[in-house]
Amino acid sequence: MDLAHVLLLVVAGLAAGTVNAIAGGGSLITFPSLLAAGLQPVAANVTNSVAVCPGYVSSVVGSRADLAGQAHRLRVMVPTCLLGAAAGCALLLATPARAFELVVPFLVLGAAAALAFQARLRALVGHPRALSRRRRAVTLQVVVFAGSVYGGYFGAALGVMLVAALALVLDETLNRINALKNVLSASIGLVTIVVFAIFGPVHWGAVLIVAPATIVGGYAGARLARRLPAAVLRIVIVSFGTAIGLYLLVRAFVS
Repeated sequence: MDLAHVLLLVVAGLAAGTVNAIAGGGSLITFPSLLAAGLQPVAANVTNSVAVCPGYVSSVVGSRADLAGQAHRLRVMVPTCLLGAAAGCALLLATPARAFELVVPFLVLGAAAALAFQARLRALVGHPRALSRRRRAVTLQVVVFAGSVYGGYFGAALGVMLVAALALVLDETLNRINALKNVLSASIGLVTIVVFAIFGPVHWGAVLIVAPATIVGGYAGARLARRLPAAVLRIVIVSFGTAIGLYLLVRAFVS
């Protein structure tokens, strides 16, 4: 790996950490960069999952003010998140990726649309305050588990999908939901580190380059997200999610 590749991965890590903290989808910056640096697709995928995790952790630190009063939720959500992420990692290592690759773009586009039309969807399914406590709790566990399986398997635009799903279930501001998303993303990332470090072809040299850059970008992105008005944050996430979904759609059917 020459100096040009090292610089490419540093820049990609900074950008990915920032994007993941604000909207999610930073893996679509680092993954192609790892391919350009000479890694094979499977190695690039697992290396990417391991390398971006520290950026998620720094995003949690940057958004910790919006986690105030949400510890009770995290105590319930994180164990489900860890189980789902482990299942997703096992799925990646055990099965062909083609079928899931064809479904992913539609999941991402659906998540972006759900967030864009959140008010109308709430009118159809009911506002979170209108749901019974039991129904809300069960729905929350289902969406967290499903999102975590996806995150362990592939993870691109995970943040968009988690924010969209949580926003339909929780009666909270988008900034506080974004902070929860950061914790769940970090939890998923920690699982991928353990699983792929043992069973996956991780390129640790690339990890040592990308990971520190994602830490800086993740903290900066989380601080920036807290300063954005809710309407602007929603537009950013929806726009980025739509762009990612279209990119994945083209890649899935052209490749």
